[in-house]
Amino acid sequence: MIAAAISALVAYALYSVCKLEDAKMILAIGGFVCLFFPLATCLGVRFEQGRTSANTAVLGGVFFFILLVSHFIFAFTVFHTPAYVIINGIILLIFILVAYTVVKAKQ
Repeated sequence: MIAAAISALVAYALYSVCKLEDAKMILAIGGFVCLFFPLATCLGVRFEQGRTSANTAVLGGVFFFILLVSHFIFAFTVFHTPAYVIINGIILLIFILVAYTVVKAKQ
């Protein structure tokens, strides 16, 4: 719940500061979705092995910060929607791949 609330507040901040009137909603929705998964991993996911929990929490925090910076860069610049989707989609997919690898390693 906390991760969803923080992601929603950041999405609203992105909506408020976005320079492009046409891209405000895309940035807000994309920001919520992209920021929710790493933050939920950081705050809410726990595993039996303590090291796996710690590794996924750190990984989620790092990718949350990377995606947050990426979204604020897009909010303050003029951008095309395909570039936004591709860049943030690749970052999110890399996060999912690395998180899956960490959980699968069970360390």
